[in-house]
Amino acid sequence: MRRPTLITDTLQRSTMGTSPPRVLRAWSIVAMVSGASPVHAESGPADYPVKPVRLVAPVAPGGGLDLITRTAAQSLSSALGQSVIVDNRPGGGTVIAMDIVAKAVPDGYTLFSGTDTFMIVGALKRVSYDVTKAFEPVVRMTSQPAVVVVPPSLPVRSIKELVAYAKAKPDALALGSAGIRTNGHLGLVRFNALADVRIVHIPYKGSAPAMLDIIAGQIHMVFASTIAATPYMKSGRLKALAVTGLKRVESMPEVPTVDEAGVRGFKMTNSFNILAPAGTPAGILRRVNDAVGTAMRTPEMRKRLTADGSEPADAHTPDQFKAEITKEFSEIVKQVAPMDIKAY
Repeated sequence: MRRPTLITDTLQRSTMGTSPPRVLRAWSIVAMVSGASPVHAESGPADYPVKPVRLVAPVAPGGGLDLITRTAAQSLSSALGQSVIVDNRPGGGTVIAMDIVAKAVPDGYTLFSGTDTFMIVGALKRVSYDVTKAFEPVVRMTSQPAVVVVPPSLPVRSIKELVAYAKAKPDALALGSAGIRTNGHLGLVRFNALADVRIVHIPYKGSAPAMLDIIAGQIHMVFASTIAATPYMKSGRLKALAVTGLKRVESMPEVPTVDEAGVRGFKMTNSFNILAPAGTPAGILRRVNDAVGTAMRTPEMRKRLTADGSEPADAHTPDQFKAEITKEFSEIVKQVAPMDIKAY
């Protein structure tokens, strides 16, 4: 058997410069040491896979989801003995990548690596298909809140001061998100409503470009992945005001939640997930679930994820994950119904 390798889409890599960000290189090392053990043939079709597997991500290289996707790809490659291609397809608020996978042949060779935004897309009916029927949930990789980050030049040190600043200067602050009607976009809609402020939404083709612009001082605020933001917070290039879950993050215990900092009732969490086209054989779903899930829960990965404000998802089967998605989708439909998304 030839040695498996992780292949990166060179066209998408070129959008981030000639060399990957330092944090990407660090996570690549983690991916190589956290590969899952080989999966037994009886857990899926004996001849799967006989060619490279494509893992389609709806973001540009460099963000939190991209980093976890590459970790999963390396682990899957090691477990299956076949190359795994990370195919970055940013834009359209994840719809471009979703469409590629929803329309792919359900043979296990095209998979989707995305956030909970795919459920928001379905709840808002931004695609013609029912997302709960177009995809087979395979594995939830990680779960984490976001962290509210601002550049050091912005004269606020807390959520309370941010709200006061936004009230004094309506429409003066801009938040960057991974795209229209993504999790970050809806988070801003909730924040504006609960805090009674007007912060402008700036959509990007993924979270990585938004992070680059906030570091450059082009925008004022991002609900950032804890994984992607931690290196910049440690270096002083960004400052954290709060985390968006309902409990503090172990790696940054001094950072309050948005709720306890004054914007009561605000909550925004996110998960990184792998989905397959509907109709993909159950054996393949189990093999991918086992390979990626095992890798995410190794001591090395758990330590790394915790340090970056995230945590591996609990062990679960594809059927259990599907039940979770069904319940969560119903809750998201109820959440987005009263929101005036058109105002953004």
